[in-house]
Amino acid sequence: MKTVLKLLLMLVVTSTSAQYNYGDSNRIGISGGINQFNLITNDINTTAGIGWNLGLSLRGNFYNDFDMVYGIQFSENRFDVKTNTINGTVEDVELTLPSAQISLLLSYKIIPNHLSVEIGPMVQVNGEFKFEDISESNIVDKTTITVKDLADISRFNFYPTIGVTGGIRNARLAITYQYGVNNMLSGEKGEEKISLKGNGSILSANLLLYL
Repeated sequence: MKTVLKLLLMLVVTSTSAQYNYGDSNRIGISGGINQFNLITNDINTTAGIGWNLGLSLRGNFYNDFDMVYGIQFSENRFDVKTNTINGTVEDVELTLPSAQISLLLSYKIIPNHLSVEIGPMVQVNGEFKFEDISESNIVDKTTITVKDLADISRFNFYPTIGVTGGIRNARLAITYQYGVNNMLSGEKGEEKISLKGNGSILSANLLLYL
């Protein structure tokens, strides 16, 4: 997390310098919004949940009608996993995933200052899945592992990203979709060393304000 904070500081310094040197050709954006996260997997039963985003970005001229957009975003992703309690009842347990995302997107300006489409890579740095302590011994449906066993996940995930941004000059709505190409559930879990596979899927809608 210290590395992420250093990158955030570098982005702020670079953004401020870019605005000073190039005026309106580079713009600092502050964003906030919601996300819908789900874990795409055949190994456990999941349901998408709603979380939040908060980020900082820099949009700069790249070539002709193309911009480069790079930034950092902090998110709280949520989803439900189906489990069985020690009493034999079925219970949906909400898992929360705190994360930081670093992205570099190529943006094509369809209508300058109003409408653009973006594509590029995003790296997500994850914490552990968080859940209520009372649910830690629940057995994850279709497996023999507990919710606590499930919590230890891959710390880094790579997400190709596509999106569209539209609005007025200083206020726009950015909608993006990201699909994780590597296994978020990597590593063997539980005493029986069960291997699971799951890929993150994120749909986000953020309000973007340019300074």
